[in-house]
Amino acid sequence: MSTIAGGRAARRQTLRRIRPRRSPAVPLLLAVGAGAAGVVWLWWSNTPSIADDNSKILNAGRITGLLAGYLMALVVLQMARVPALERRVGSDRVARWHAMSGRYTICLVLAHLVLIMWGYALQAGKGFGDIVQQTIDSIDQLPDMGKAAIGTGLLFVIALLSMGPVRRRMGYDTWYHIHLLTYAAVFLTFWHQLSTGNEFAVDPTAKTVWYGLYGSVTALVLWYRILAPIRLNLKHRMRVEAVVEETPGIVSVLISGRKLHRMGAEAGQFFRWRFLAPGMRLSSHPYSLSAAPRPTMLRITVKAIGDHSSALRDLRPGTRVWAEGPYGALTAAKRSRGKVLLVAGGVGITPMRALFETLPGSAGDLTLLYRANTTQDLALWDELASIAEERGARLMYAVNSPEGERPDISAETLSRKLPDIDRHDVFMCGPPGFAQQVYEALRGAGVPARRIHHESFEM
Repeated sequence: MSTIAGGRAARRQTLRRIRPRRSPAVPLLLAVGAGAAGVVWLWWSNTPSIADDNSKILNAGRITGLLAGYLMALVVLQMARVPALERRVGSDRVARWHAMSGRYTICLVLAHLVLIMWGYALQAGKGFGDIVQQTIDSIDQLPDMGKAAIGTGLLFVIALLSMGPVRRRMGYDTWYHIHLLTYAAVFLTFWHQLSTGNEFAVDPTAKTVWYGLYGSVTALVLWYRILAPIRLNLKHRMRVEAVVEETPGIVSVLISGRKLHRMGAEAGQFFRWRFLAPGMRLSSHPYSLSAAPRPTMLRITVKAIGDHSSALRDLRPGTRVWAEGPYGALTAAKRSRGKVLLVAGGVGITPMRALFETLPGSAGDLTLLYRANTTQDLALWDELASIAEERGARLMYAVNSPEGERPDISAETLSRKLPDIDRHDVFMCGPPGFAQQVYEALRGAGVPARRIHHESFEM
Protein backbone atom coordinates (compact mmCIF):
# COMPACT_ATOMS: atom_id res chain seq x y z
CA MET A 1 0.00 0.00 0.00
CA SER A 2 1.28 3.47 -0.88
CA THR A 3 1.25 6.25 1.68
CA ILE A 4 1.58 9.96 1.00
CA ALA A 5 2.16 12.08 4.08
CA GLY A 6 2.08 15.82 4.62
CA GLY A 7 -1.62 16.64 4.99
CA ARG A 8 -1.15 19.83 7.06
CA ALA A 9 1.22 21.37 4.52
CA ALA A 10 -1.16 20.45 1.72
CA ARG A 11 -4.07 22.11 3.56
CA ARG A 12 -2.06 25.29 4.07
CA GLN A 13 -1.28 25.35 0.35
CA THR A 14 -4.94 24.76 -0.49
CA LEU A 15 -6.07 27.51 1.86
CA ARG A 16 -3.78 29.98 0.10
CA ARG A 17 -5.27 29.01 -3.26
CA ILE A 18 -8.95 29.20 -2.34
CA ARG A 19 -10.37 32.14 -4.25
CA PRO A 20 -14.06 31.41 -4.85
CA ARG A 21 -14.92 32.63 -8.34
CA ARG A 22 -17.99 32.43 -10.48
CA SER A 23 -17.78 30.21 -13.52
CA PRO A 24 -17.30 32.29 -16.69
CA ALA A 25 -19.62 29.91 -18.57
CA VAL A 26 -22.51 32.39 -18.93
CA PRO A 27 -20.36 35.32 -20.18
CA LEU A 28 -18.63 32.98 -22.60
CA LEU A 29 -21.93 31.69 -23.99
CA LEU A 30 -23.13 35.27 -24.38
CA ALA A 31 -19.93 36.10 -26.27
CA VAL A 32 -20.46 33.10 -28.55
CA GLY A 33 -24.02 34.25 -29.21
CA ALA A 34 -22.78 37.77 -29.99
CA GLY A 35 -20.29 36.31 -32.46
CA ALA A 36 -23.03 34.33 -34.18
CA ALA A 37 -25.15 37.50 -34.37
CA GLY A 38 -22.18 39.24 -35.97
CA VAL A 39 -21.95 36.49 -38.59
CA VAL A 40 -25.67 36.86 -39.37
CA TRP A 41 -25.22 40.63 -39.67
CA LEU A 42 -22.29 40.12 -42.07
CA TRP A 43 -24.47 37.89 -44.23
CA TRP A 44 -27.42 40.27 -44.14
CA SER A 45 -25.36 43.33 -45.00
CA ASN A 46 -24.02 41.58 -48.11
CA THR A 47 -27.38 40.19 -49.24
CA PRO A 48 -29.12 42.70 -51.54
CA SER A 49 -32.15 40.58 -52.39
CA ILE A 50 -33.77 37.23 -51.62
CA ALA A 51 -36.88 37.72 -53.76
CA ASP A 52 -36.96 34.60 -55.93
CA ASP A 53 -36.64 30.93 -55.00
CA ASN A 54 -33.12 30.64 -56.41
CA SER A 55 -31.91 33.57 -54.28
CA LYS A 56 -33.55 32.13 -51.20
CA ILE A 57 -31.83 28.78 -51.65
CA LEU A 58 -28.43 30.31 -52.44
CA ASN A 59 -28.56 32.70 -49.50
CA ALA A 60 -29.69 29.96 -47.15
CA GLY A 61 -26.61 28.08 -48.33
CA ARG A 62 -24.44 31.13 -47.66
CA ILE A 63 -25.65 31.73 -44.09
CA THR A 64 -25.41 28.06 -43.13
CA GLY A 65 -21.87 28.01 -44.53
CA LEU A 66 -20.86 31.13 -42.60
CA LEU A 67 -22.29 29.79 -39.34
CA ALA A 68 -20.61 26.43 -39.94
CA GLY A 69 -17.27 28.19 -40.46
CA TYR A 70 -17.76 30.16 -37.24
CA LEU A 71 -18.66 27.04 -35.26
CA MET A 72 -15.65 25.15 -36.67
CA ALA A 73 -13.37 27.70 -35.07
CA LEU A 74 -15.17 27.24 -31.76
CA VAL A 75 -14.96 23.44 -32.03
CA VAL A 76 -11.18 23.70 -32.37
CA LEU A 77 -10.99 26.27 -29.54
CA GLN A 78 -12.77 23.80 -27.27
CA MET A 79 -10.05 21.24 -28.11
CA ALA A 80 -7.24 23.64 -27.25
CA ARG A 81 -7.30 22.93 -23.47
CA VAL A 82 -7.18 26.59 -22.56
CA PRO A 83 -6.77 26.81 -18.74
CA ALA A 84 -9.51 29.43 -18.37
CA LEU A 85 -11.93 26.88 -19.84
CA GLU A 86 -10.53 23.64 -18.43
CA ARG A 87 -10.03 24.84 -14.84
CA ARG A 88 -12.83 27.37 -14.37
CA VAL A 89 -15.65 26.18 -16.61
CA GLY A 90 -14.72 22.53 -16.08
CA SER A 91 -13.30 19.93 -18.45
CA ASP A 92 -16.54 17.97 -18.51
CA ARG A 93 -18.64 20.99 -19.49
CA VAL A 94 -16.13 22.00 -22.16
CA ALA A 95 -16.23 18.43 -23.50
CA ARG A 96 -20.03 18.60 -23.70
CA TRP A 97 -19.82 21.98 -25.43
CA HIS A 98 -17.37 20.48 -27.90
CA ALA A 99 -19.66 17.53 -28.65
CA MET A 100 -22.71 19.77 -29.03
CA SER A 101 -20.86 22.29 -31.21
CA GLY A 102 -19.61 19.43 -33.36
CA ARG A 103 -23.15 18.14 -33.93
CA TYR A 104 -24.42 21.61 -34.85
CA THR A 105 -21.45 22.12 -37.17
CA ILE A 106 -22.10 18.87 -39.02
CA CYS A 107 -25.76 19.77 -39.47
CA LEU A 108 -24.84 23.22 -40.79
CA VAL A 109 -22.17 21.82 -43.12
CA LEU A 110 -24.64 19.32 -44.54
CA ALA A 111 -27.29 22.01 -44.99
CA HIS A 112 -24.73 24.32 -46.60
CA LEU A 113 -23.55 21.64 -49.00
CA VAL A 114 -27.06 20.69 -50.14
CA LEU A 115 -28.42 24.24 -50.36
CA ILE A 116 -25.46 25.87 -52.09
CA MET A 117 -25.13 23.10 -54.68
CA TRP A 118 -28.88 23.17 -55.26
CA GLY A 119 -28.67 26.91 -55.79
CA TYR A 120 -25.74 26.53 -58.21
CA ALA A 121 -27.69 23.86 -60.10
CA LEU A 122 -30.71 26.17 -60.45
CA GLN A 123 -28.44 28.94 -61.74
CA ALA A 124 -27.19 26.55 -64.41
CA GLY A 125 -30.73 25.67 -65.46
CA LYS A 126 -30.71 22.29 -63.70
CA GLY A 127 -32.76 20.85 -60.87
CA PHE A 128 -32.42 19.31 -57.42
CA GLY A 129 -31.66 15.92 -58.94
CA ASP A 130 -28.46 17.32 -60.47
CA ILE A 131 -26.85 18.19 -57.10
CA VAL A 132 -24.27 15.38 -57.27
CA GLN A 133 -23.10 16.39 -60.75
CA GLN A 134 -23.12 20.05 -59.73
CA THR A 135 -20.91 19.19 -56.74
CA ILE A 136 -18.44 17.38 -58.99
CA ASP A 137 -18.38 20.33 -61.40
CA SER A 138 -17.85 22.81 -58.54
CA ILE A 139 -14.95 20.79 -57.14
CA ASP A 140 -13.39 20.77 -60.58
CA GLN A 141 -13.97 24.44 -61.42
CA LEU A 142 -13.93 26.52 -58.22
CA PRO A 143 -10.75 27.41 -56.25
CA ASP A 144 -9.95 25.42 -53.08
CA MET A 145 -13.06 23.26 -53.49
CA GLY A 146 -10.98 20.08 -53.79
CA LYS A 147 -9.44 20.70 -50.38
CA ALA A 148 -12.86 21.59 -48.98
CA ALA A 149 -14.30 18.32 -50.28
CA ILE A 150 -11.59 16.30 -48.54
CA GLY A 151 -12.03 18.28 -45.33
CA THR A 152 -15.80 17.86 -45.42
CA GLY A 153 -15.40 14.12 -45.94
CA LEU A 154 -13.13 13.95 -42.90
CA LEU A 155 -15.67 15.86 -40.81
CA PHE A 156 -18.42 13.40 -41.72
CA VAL A 157 -16.18 10.41 -40.93
CA ILE A 158 -15.24 11.88 -37.54
CA ALA A 159 -18.91 12.62 -36.80
CA LEU A 160 -19.90 9.05 -37.68
CA LEU A 161 -17.20 7.54 -35.47
CA SER A 162 -18.16 9.86 -32.60
CA MET A 163 -21.74 8.59 -32.48
CA GLY A 164 -22.45 6.79 -29.22
CA PRO A 165 -22.98 3.22 -30.49
CA VAL A 166 -19.93 3.42 -32.78
CA ARG A 167 -17.75 5.23 -30.23
CA ARG A 168 -18.41 2.59 -27.55
CA ARG A 169 -17.14 -0.15 -29.84
CA MET A 170 -13.82 1.59 -30.42
CA GLY A 171 -10.77 1.68 -28.20
CA TYR A 172 -10.08 5.02 -26.56
CA ASP A 173 -6.72 5.46 -28.30
CA THR A 174 -8.17 4.72 -31.76
CA TRP A 175 -10.99 7.18 -31.29
CA TYR A 176 -8.66 9.81 -29.81
CA HIS A 177 -6.22 9.75 -32.71
CA ILE A 178 -8.99 9.76 -35.32
CA HIS A 179 -10.55 12.72 -33.53
CA LEU A 180 -7.32 14.68 -33.99
CA LEU A 181 -8.07 14.68 -37.73
CA THR A 182 -10.51 17.49 -36.91
CA TYR A 183 -7.55 19.86 -37.15
CA ALA A 184 -6.80 18.72 -40.71
CA ALA A 185 -10.48 18.90 -41.68
CA VAL A 186 -10.83 22.47 -40.44
CA PHE A 187 -7.60 23.52 -42.16
CA LEU A 188 -8.71 22.06 -45.48
CA THR A 189 -12.17 23.63 -45.40
CA PHE A 190 -10.94 27.06 -44.29
CA TRP A 191 -9.52 28.25 -47.60
CA HIS A 192 -12.62 27.89 -49.76
CA GLN A 193 -14.50 30.12 -47.32
CA LEU A 194 -12.26 33.03 -48.32
CA SER A 195 -11.85 32.26 -52.01
CA THR A 196 -15.52 31.50 -52.81
CA GLY A 197 -17.40 33.27 -50.02
CA ASN A 198 -19.15 36.40 -51.29
CA GLU A 199 -18.85 38.16 -47.91
CA PHE A 200 -15.04 37.93 -47.90
CA ALA A 201 -14.65 38.79 -51.57
CA VAL A 202 -16.45 42.16 -51.23
CA ASP A 203 -15.46 43.06 -47.65
CA PRO A 204 -11.72 43.09 -46.83
CA THR A 205 -12.49 43.85 -43.16
CA ALA A 206 -14.54 40.66 -42.90
CA LYS A 207 -11.65 38.67 -44.36
CA THR A 208 -9.26 40.22 -41.82
CA VAL A 209 -11.61 39.35 -38.96
CA TRP A 210 -11.94 35.78 -40.23
CA TYR A 211 -8.15 35.43 -40.44
CA GLY A 212 -7.94 36.86 -36.92
CA LEU A 213 -10.50 34.37 -35.58
CA TYR A 214 -8.83 31.32 -37.06
CA GLY A 215 -5.32 32.67 -36.39
CA SER A 216 -6.09 33.24 -32.69
CA VAL A 217 -7.54 29.75 -32.32
CA THR A 218 -4.51 28.24 -34.08
CA ALA A 219 -2.15 30.12 -31.75
CA LEU A 220 -4.02 28.83 -28.68
CA VAL A 221 -3.86 25.26 -29.96
CA LEU A 222 -0.14 25.49 -30.67
CA TRP A 223 0.59 26.96 -27.26
CA TYR A 224 -1.60 24.87 -24.98
CA ARG A 225 -1.50 21.57 -26.87
CA ILE A 226 2.18 21.59 -27.87
CA LEU A 227 4.44 24.29 -26.41
CA ALA A 228 3.07 24.46 -22.85
CA PRO A 229 3.29 20.66 -22.33
CA ILE A 230 6.86 20.65 -23.66
CA ARG A 231 7.78 23.43 -21.24
CA LEU A 232 6.09 21.68 -18.30
CA ASN A 233 7.77 18.33 -18.88
CA LEU A 234 11.24 19.75 -19.52
CA LYS A 235 10.95 21.71 -16.28
CA HIS A 236 9.67 18.94 -14.00
CA ARG A 237 11.23 15.80 -15.57
CA MET A 238 8.86 13.21 -14.18
CA ARG A 239 9.54 9.50 -13.82
CA VAL A 240 7.78 6.51 -12.30
CA GLU A 241 9.01 6.05 -8.76
CA ALA A 242 6.99 2.95 -7.84
CA VAL A 243 3.81 1.02 -8.62
CA VAL A 244 1.85 -0.28 -5.63
CA GLU A 245 -1.20 -2.55 -5.64
CA GLU A 246 -3.88 -1.04 -3.39
CA THR A 247 -6.59 -3.68 -3.87
CA PRO A 248 -7.03 -6.40 -6.51
CA GLY A 249 -7.27 -4.57 -9.83
CA ILE A 250 -6.36 -1.13 -8.46
CA VAL A 251 -2.82 0.24 -8.43
CA SER A 252 -1.20 3.49 -7.40
CA VAL A 253 1.57 4.95 -9.52
CA LEU A 254 3.99 7.21 -7.63
CA ILE A 255 5.61 9.78 -9.89
CA SER A 256 8.72 11.68 -8.90
CA GLY A 257 10.07 14.89 -10.36
CA ARG A 258 11.41 18.35 -9.66
CA LYS A 259 9.35 21.01 -7.84
CA LEU A 260 6.10 19.26 -8.64
CA HIS A 261 4.17 21.44 -6.21
CA ARG A 262 4.83 24.35 -8.60
CA MET A 263 2.92 22.75 -11.47
CA GLY A 264 -0.20 24.59 -10.34
CA ALA A 265 -2.12 21.39 -9.64
CA GLU A 266 -4.75 21.20 -6.90
CA ALA A 267 -6.53 18.36 -5.17
CA GLY A 268 -9.46 17.24 -7.33
CA GLN A 269 -7.69 17.89 -10.63
CA PHE A 270 -6.28 15.48 -13.20
CA PHE A 271 -3.54 15.26 -15.81
CA ARG A 272 -3.43 13.47 -19.13
CA TRP A 273 -0.63 10.96 -18.66
CA ARG A 274 1.65 9.38 -21.23
CA PHE A 275 4.09 6.73 -19.98
CA LEU A 276 7.10 6.30 -22.25
CA ALA A 277 7.19 2.54 -21.94
CA PRO A 278 6.95 -0.03 -24.75
CA GLY A 279 3.40 -0.18 -26.07
CA MET A 280 2.27 2.91 -24.13
CA ARG A 281 4.10 5.80 -25.80
CA LEU A 282 1.22 6.67 -28.14
CA SER A 283 -1.45 6.51 -25.42
CA SER A 284 -2.46 9.52 -23.36
CA HIS A 285 -5.16 8.99 -20.71
CA PRO A 286 -6.71 11.22 -18.02
CA TYR A 287 -6.19 10.13 -14.40
CA SER A 288 -6.92 12.17 -11.27
CA LEU A 289 -4.42 12.85 -8.54
CA SER A 290 -5.18 10.65 -5.53
CA ALA A 291 -3.15 12.84 -3.16
CA ALA A 292 -2.24 16.50 -3.03
CA PRO A 293 0.93 17.38 -4.96
CA ARG A 294 4.17 17.20 -2.96
CA PRO A 295 7.42 18.92 -3.97
CA THR A 296 8.93 15.69 -5.29
CA MET A 297 5.96 13.32 -5.62
CA LEU A 298 2.61 12.94 -7.36
CA ARG A 299 0.31 9.96 -7.14
CA ILE A 300 -2.47 8.56 -9.29
CA THR A 301 -4.61 5.56 -8.37
CA VAL A 302 -6.15 3.64 -11.26
CA LYS A 303 -8.54 0.74 -11.71
CA ALA A 304 -7.71 -1.76 -14.47
CA ILE A 305 -10.66 -1.43 -16.84
CA GLY A 306 -8.88 -1.25 -20.20
CA ASP A 307 -5.62 -2.01 -21.97
CA HIS A 308 -3.90 1.19 -20.85
CA SER A 309 -5.00 1.12 -17.21
CA SER A 310 -4.22 -2.61 -16.98
CA ALA A 311 -0.69 -2.02 -18.28
CA LEU A 312 0.13 0.45 -15.50
CA ARG A 313 0.83 -2.37 -13.03
CA ASP A 314 3.80 -3.43 -15.19
CA LEU A 315 5.48 -0.04 -15.31
CA ARG A 316 9.11 -0.12 -14.21
CA PRO A 317 10.64 2.45 -11.84
CA GLY A 318 12.52 5.07 -13.83
CA THR A 319 10.07 5.08 -16.76
CA ARG A 320 9.79 8.59 -18.18
CA VAL A 321 6.38 10.26 -17.79
CA TRP A 322 4.86 12.91 -20.04
CA ALA A 323 1.96 14.86 -18.54
CA GLU A 324 -0.43 17.55 -19.77
CA GLY A 325 -2.42 19.64 -17.33
CA PRO A 326 -3.57 20.20 -14.71
CA TYR A 327 -7.21 20.15 -15.78
CA GLY A 328 -10.56 20.10 -14.02
CA ALA A 329 -12.62 22.46 -11.87
CA LEU A 330 -13.48 20.04 -9.04
CA THR A 331 -11.34 21.95 -6.54
CA ALA A 332 -11.65 23.70 -3.20
CA ALA A 333 -12.52 26.94 -5.03
CA LYS A 334 -16.01 25.48 -5.61
CA ARG A 335 -16.69 25.44 -1.88
CA SER A 336 -19.25 27.93 -0.57
CA ARG A 337 -20.19 26.44 2.83
CA GLY A 338 -18.31 25.43 5.94
CA LYS A 339 -19.52 21.83 5.85
CA VAL A 340 -18.70 19.49 2.98
CA LEU A 341 -19.90 16.03 1.97
CA LEU A 342 -17.60 14.09 -0.36
CA VAL A 343 -19.22 11.20 -2.26
CA ALA A 344 -17.09 8.65 -4.13
CA GLY A 345 -18.12 5.67 -6.20
CA GLY A 346 -15.50 3.04 -7.04
CA VAL A 347 -12.27 4.48 -8.36
CA GLY A 348 -13.90 7.93 -8.13
CA ILE A 349 -12.32 7.89 -4.67
CA THR A 350 -9.09 9.27 -6.16
CA PRO A 351 -9.98 12.99 -6.37
CA MET A 352 -12.18 12.67 -3.27
CA ARG A 353 -9.27 11.27 -1.25
CA ALA A 354 -7.13 14.27 -2.25
CA LEU A 355 -9.92 16.70 -1.30
CA PHE A 356 -10.60 14.84 1.97
CA GLU A 357 -6.98 15.44 2.90
CA THR A 358 -6.70 19.07 1.84
CA LEU A 359 -10.05 20.85 2.23
CA PRO A 360 -9.65 23.24 5.17
CA GLY A 361 -12.13 22.64 7.97
CA SER A 362 -12.65 22.09 11.64
CA ALA A 363 -13.55 18.82 13.33
CA GLY A 364 -16.98 17.69 12.15
CA ASP A 365 -16.98 19.81 8.98
CA LEU A 366 -16.03 17.02 6.55
CA THR A 367 -17.82 13.77 5.72
CA LEU A 368 -16.77 11.20 3.12
CA LEU A 369 -19.20 8.58 1.79
CA TYR A 370 -17.44 5.81 -0.17
CA ARG A 371 -19.48 3.41 -2.33
CA ALA A 372 -17.95 0.10 -3.44
CA ASN A 373 -19.18 -3.41 -4.21
CA THR A 374 -17.31 -5.06 -1.33
CA THR A 375 -15.08 -4.02 1.55
CA GLN A 376 -12.13 -5.49 -0.40
CA ASP A 377 -12.78 -2.89 -3.11
CA LEU A 378 -12.35 0.05 -0.73
CA ALA A 379 -9.05 1.31 -2.11
CA LEU A 380 -6.96 3.62 0.09
CA TRP A 381 -9.19 2.83 3.08
CA ASP A 382 -6.37 2.85 5.63
CA GLU A 383 -5.28 6.28 4.43
CA LEU A 384 -8.83 7.58 4.56
CA ALA A 385 -9.26 6.27 8.10
CA SER A 386 -6.02 7.91 9.16
CA ILE A 387 -7.04 11.24 7.63
CA ALA A 388 -10.47 11.04 9.26
CA GLU A 389 -8.93 10.35 12.67
CA GLU A 390 -6.41 13.17 12.34
CA ARG A 391 -8.96 15.71 11.18
CA GLY A 392 -11.98 14.71 13.24
CA ALA A 393 -13.83 13.98 10.00
CA ARG A 394 -16.55 11.41 9.40
CA LEU A 395 -15.89 8.41 7.15
CA MET A 396 -18.72 6.18 5.93
CA TYR A 397 -18.85 3.37 3.41
CA ALA A 398 -21.71 1.75 1.49
CA VAL A 399 -21.09 -1.77 0.15
CA ASN A 400 -23.28 -4.58 -1.11
CA SER A 401 -24.64 -7.10 1.36
CA PRO A 402 -23.26 -10.67 1.33
CA GLU A 403 -26.28 -11.56 -0.81
CA GLY A 404 -25.37 -8.85 -3.32
CA GLU A 405 -28.08 -6.38 -2.32
CA ARG A 406 -27.09 -2.80 -3.08
CA PRO A 407 -27.11 -0.27 -0.25
CA ASP A 408 -29.84 2.34 -0.07
CA ILE A 409 -28.53 5.77 -1.02
CA SER A 410 -31.71 7.82 -1.03
CA ALA A 411 -32.78 11.27 0.10
CA GLU A 412 -34.21 9.75 3.27
CA THR A 413 -31.02 7.83 4.08
CA LEU A 414 -28.78 10.82 3.44
CA SER A 415 -30.97 13.10 5.55
CA ARG A 416 -30.95 10.57 8.38
CA LYS A 417 -27.15 10.26 8.33
CA LEU A 418 -26.62 14.01 7.92
CA PRO A 419 -29.63 15.94 9.25
CA ASP A 420 -28.14 19.24 8.08
CA ILE A 421 -27.18 17.94 4.62
CA ASP A 422 -29.05 20.82 2.98
CA ARG A 423 -26.40 23.15 4.45
CA HIS A 424 -23.48 21.22 2.92
CA ASP A 425 -21.46 21.60 -0.23
CA VAL A 426 -21.23 18.24 -1.99
CA PHE A 427 -18.29 17.07 -4.12
CA MET A 428 -18.98 13.90 -6.08
CA CYS A 429 -17.10 11.55 -8.41
CA GLY A 430 -18.10 8.13 -9.70
CA PRO A 431 -19.64 6.21 -12.61
CA PRO A 432 -22.41 8.07 -14.51
CA GLY A 433 -25.25 5.90 -13.22
CA PHE A 434 -24.10 6.21 -9.63
CA ALA A 435 -23.56 9.96 -9.98
CA GLN A 436 -27.08 10.43 -11.36
CA GLN A 437 -28.60 8.39 -8.52
CA VAL A 438 -26.74 10.35 -5.86
CA TYR A 439 -27.52 13.67 -7.54
CA GLU A 440 -31.25 12.93 -7.45
CA ALA A 441 -31.01 11.82 -3.82
CA LEU A 442 -29.17 15.01 -2.88
CA ARG A 443 -31.72 17.19 -4.63
CA GLY A 444 -34.46 15.29 -2.84
CA ALA A 445 -32.69 15.93 0.46
CA GLY A 446 -32.78 19.67 -0.19
CA VAL A 447 -29.24 20.33 -1.46
CA PRO A 448 -29.36 23.12 -4.10
CA ALA A 449 -27.99 22.15 -7.51
CA ARG A 450 -25.44 24.99 -7.33
CA ARG A 451 -23.82 23.28 -4.34
CA ILE A 452 -23.47 19.86 -5.95
CA HIS A 453 -20.06 19.79 -7.65
CA HIS A 454 -19.11 16.97 -9.98
CA GLU A 455 -17.39 16.29 -13.26
CA SER A 456 -18.42 13.64 -15.75
CA PHE A 457 -16.68 12.80 -19.02
CA GLU A 458 -19.41 10.87 -20.78
CA MET A 459 -20.03 12.50 -24.17
